[in-house]
Amino acid sequence: MARERATALLLDFDGVLRRFDPAVAAGVEREYGLTEGVLGEIAEHWELLQPVLTGRVSHAEWVSSVADALAESAGGPQRARAAVEQWQRYRGEVEPAVLDFVREMRGRGIRVGLATNATDLLDEDLATLGLVGELDVVVNSSVVGVHKPAREYFQAACEALETAPGRVLFVDDEDRAISGARVAGLSAHRWSGPADLRYLRAALAA
Repeated sequence: MARERATALLLDFDGVLRRFDPAVAAGVEREYGLTEGVLGEIAEHWELLQPVLTGRVSHAEWVSSVADALAESAGGPQRARAAVEQWQRYRGEVEPAVLDFVREMRGRGIRVGLATNATDLLDEDLATLGLVGELDVVVNSSVVGVHKPAREYFQAACEALETAPGRVLFVDDEDRAISGARVAGLSAHRWSGPADLRYLRAALAA
């Protein structure tokens, strides 16, 4: 049986609507004599990351935990904190083609939500990037208390969109999130770049 056509859109933030220039982290690592890629490696260590993505610790506490883990490599806690804080000052850039697409879809009456595993800094990031008011809903894992790809996360996102899962199209750049969305009953598309927008427009066509 054919699926119902999607009437709402749910977008991932990092890797879809927001992009990060890897040269920024690389520059900080060179400046502080760190191994290439170590900032991301430590920051994404699940024991440090999972608590902040579910709201059990704050973004500031997470930054401190990353600096603590980096202290030996950086030559002491002060240098580690300075390196992490310098890295964290860069909050990424909006993908303009995706933002244009969001505006286009909302102009057609399609509700658009942001679905992101994020910290309590998300609202500040949205303001910094000029995205306040650009989305109908924002579903932040640290507010929901559970992260993608859990079924409960997607249930909360669909409730926020006021749309049944079978009428929601979810877009993300991670396979695990795509699989989780499909298990929860959403349509899902694995994002590979702005070239995908043509397909998404067709999928959401009236």
